[in-house]
Amino acid sequence: MASYEITGGKKLSGTVYPQGAKNEALEVICASLLTSETVTISNIPEISDVFNVIALLEDLGVEVQHPEKGKYIFNAKNLNLEYLKKESFITKSARFRGSVLIIGPLLARFGYCYMPKPGGDKIGRRHLDTHFIGLKKLGAEFDFDTSSSSYTINGKNLKGTYILLEEASVTGTANIIMASVLAKGETTIFNAACEPYICQLCTMLNNMGAQISGIGSNLLKINGVSSLHGCRHTCLPDMIEIGSFIGLAAMTGSQIIIKNVHREHLGIIPNAFKKLGIKLVFKDDDIIVPSQDHYQIESYIDGSILTIADAPWPGLTPDLISVLLVVATQAKGSVLIHQKMFESRLFFVDSLIDMGAQIILCDPHRATVIGNDHKFSLRPIVMSSPDIRAGVALLIAALSANGKSVIHNIEQIDRGYENFDQRLRDLGAEIRRIE
Repeated sequence: MASYEITGGKKLSGTVYPQGAKNEALEVICASLLTSETVTISNIPEISDVFNVIALLEDLGVEVQHPEKGKYIFNAKNLNLEYLKKESFITKSARFRGSVLIIGPLLARFGYCYMPKPGGDKIGRRHLDTHFIGLKKLGAEFDFDTSSSSYTINGKNLKGTYILLEEASVTGTANIIMASVLAKGETTIFNAACEPYICQLCTMLNNMGAQISGIGSNLLKINGVSSLHGCRHTCLPDMIEIGSFIGLAAMTGSQIIIKNVHREHLGIIPNAFKKLGIKLVFKDDDIIVPSQDHYQIESYIDGSILTIADAPWPGLTPDLISVLLVVATQAKGSVLIHQKMFESRLFFVDSLIDMGAQIILCDPHRATVIGNDHKFSLRPIVMSSPDIRAGVALLIAALSANGKSVIHNIEQIDRGYENFDQRLRDLGAEIRRIE
């Protein structure tokens, strides 16, 4: 287990280039399974979750080349589906949730997939029902083995149909899209997730010969085709990392320039930080976060306390709730943070309370933060990262605290943030990795 040792309380400065989008990368890498031709993907973040899915594909028989940083070439012409029943696949795929994204492509192309119950962040229950209900409507058959907690999926003749999702699940939508592109006839997906990750996946699939319309909306229509060909694709910058750097600048009173952010794909993320009083300057496609010693939380027009809540896109992504909560601890004013999706994601606030933050955890989904307006710094403590996003939020808190903090279990942070400690040192942070 690795740890970070952080000496905080220092102002940072500099320019950062956001990594490629983690969630998009996992989807488009798995989409390469849909064709026997070569797929080239650029701006892939080199993080552990991505390395895990690439290793999984290699073990399946995908030929993978890595000609330069962030660029990978995939060819899935010779796959060995027998590998799905081997112990090494079961062990590897159970380590991270992104492994579920091979189900749709393998079902579409070969009519079969086997999958153990996936792992991932410990942030609450994350059922796969949305995936499976959609795939069953396409004609797939499922068998769940309770003794091994594994799924066997068969579906040789998938047929297009109308699917109304009960939940706008991003990975569920991605799996159903990938299964539908080779199904016979037209598939309609209503209440589809419409995050930029999904838009990028659909654009890539269309470049491979798929016929998908309604991209960017929650109503997708997919006309199945007989086969797909290769393509080239470039991942967007990671909007969650962009938000993390905005939060870091605010908490440490630093000026940071974030380059090439693709502002049109950030949705209401910048506005969420502005509600906490964070000033943002947009110049071309860059975000400049100026140094601020104080920032004040807005209130509603009638003067009542602001609520920041996550919601399906184009609402606020739940992956930034942890960072926004930390930023609020040093604001002037109070805010209610409402994390609707996962019932365990706010439990990391116990560490923030130990650091001196004024937070009332109302229930597993809601926390009231009373900001201290930078009147006193958070205390350095020893803590542990429970998941990717909470880990980075705690790291931001530690960088603002006067003194030395230690964060254990930083492998969670490695899953979503590329070479993060070095990039922070480039901004002037005093942070050391301890293996």
